[in-house]
Amino acid sequence: MSVFRPTRRDILSMAAAMPALTLPAFAPSIARANLGAPATPNPSHFSFTLGQAKLTVVSDGHLATPTNGLGVNADPAEVQAFLKAHFLSTTTNYSHTNHLLIELGDAKVLVDVGSGDRFLDTAGRLMGNLESAGIDASTITHVVITHAHPDHIWGVRDDFDEAIIPDAQYFIGGTEHTHWMQDDLLASAPPEAQQFIVGAQNSINVDGAEWQLMSNDGEIAPGIRVIDTPGHTPGHMAVVVESDGQQLMAVGDAMNHAWMNFAHPDWVNGFDMDGDQTAATRRRLLDMAVADDIAVLGYHFPFPGVGNVMKDGGTYRFVPALWKW
Repeated sequence: MSVFRPTRRDILSMAAAMPALTLPAFAPSIARANLGAPATPNPSHFSFTLGQAKLTVVSDGHLATPTNGLGVNADPAEVQAFLKAHFLSTTTNYSHTNHLLIELGDAKVLVDVGSGDRFLDTAGRLMGNLESAGIDASTITHVVITHAHPDHIWGVRDDFDEAIIPDAQYFIGGTEHTHWMQDDLLASAPPEAQQFIVGAQNSINVDGAEWQLMSNDGEIAPGIRVIDTPGHTPGHMAVVVESDGQQLMAVGDAMNHAWMNFAHPDWVNGFDMDGDQTAATRRRLLDMAVADDIAVLGYHFPFPGVGNVMKDGGTYRFVPALWKW
């Protein structure tokens, strides 16, 4: 498979279209239930346990992006047919934003900080939803950033451009930090791409956060570590929680579509910076999850985004976890 490397112009053109998109009517050729938004808000958090760990998924809202950014290395007609067969819109990819809060031992670890009020107006709900979940953000001890895209790191700054959780320890992959903080990255970028680079650099340079740079298998706290999952960005990392012999991986955007990435793990998306590496990383994670019975949490999977991976012939299938009250 050839490497797909979207230009920053490609990325910006998709991002610019996001705010204007709405969920369209479904095609009449397939009978579907078009579920509309509720009159009152749905729950924004979901808690469960993994061994001794208490885990809470907290939403930052949702994103709506064009579906022409999905499966960009595949036949567009095949991608459209896949979406129709899975009762999904063929024009708008409506994705959730699932943040993981891990409470294990003395650590309270938040994975990613959302986009704040600096990206799309459909997201930026994380801090309010933490409060609704009864979680005092000031008690969070560690913040781990999977990668420096807007919906994962732009929320790190408060209205005074200071760290939103000032007393936490902050972690990011060393390779990711190096990529975004290159001296000539902004100067060599076209004008339409500069907001993404400036946003990443401003977020990393936020007052009050002293970044600890991580590498593969680096420990955040006992039972919580990061693993290298490059491709979507050069230094993308996933977070692994382990307690009493049970494991869960928060995969960030290494897998970002709960149907397509499993049935067609080699199909890559417009925001995946290195297509071949993205596909190789995705297959490695899927094989790990199957071989070791590791649960997964997808940042953009349908809320709460938690489930398991099963083999399905030569490919895979995401099996959502059963909620327990």
